[in-house]
Amino acid sequence: MLTKLTMEELNRPDAETFRQAEKFPLTLVLDNVRSALNTGSIFRTADALALEQLFLCGITATPPHREILKTALGSTETVSWTHFDQAAAAIQQLRQAGYRVFALEQAQPRIWLQDFQPEPGARYAFVLGNEVEGVGAEALALCEGAIEIPQFGSKHSLNVAVAAGIAAWEFVRNG
Repeated sequence: MLTKLTMEELNRPDAETFRQAEKFPLTLVLDNVRSALNTGSIFRTADALALEQLFLCGITATPPHREILKTALGSTETVSWTHFDQAAAAIQQLRQAGYRVFALEQAQPRIWLQDFQPEPGARYAFVLGNEVEGVGAEALALCEGAIEIPQFGSKHSLNVAVAAGIAAWEFVRNG
């Protein structure tokens, strides 16, 4: 018989312990994400997978926006984040710090997500774009490459928060 685990049985760290814990070397860069609900969902994913940080760029809402808080469920208090006026500035800073930066985008050439293998010891950033336009041209030009999530339906797109979760999970699983 299945029984749900209690909060005590989950043995989750408190916020301060989590902030100090080692993180997976992945930063997510949100390039003009329009929906604060999507941004909050990405905060929650970053917490769940212990990602290094989020860079919120352009029109992407920042905490304490009420719609972020609605879906983040407290993860804005545990996930490190920084706002940049433009994604290009965030990407340049990451590259100068030695990160390998990839757009999560449908572009050529591309690497299929299942074929992407993080190098041990390297730090990475995935750039996620606007819900309608995707990753902006200026940001895309600064990326080392593009990673694409295979899709088999008629829409040829995923919600940005869903795409972030899929890509981050694959990174953590393979890292």
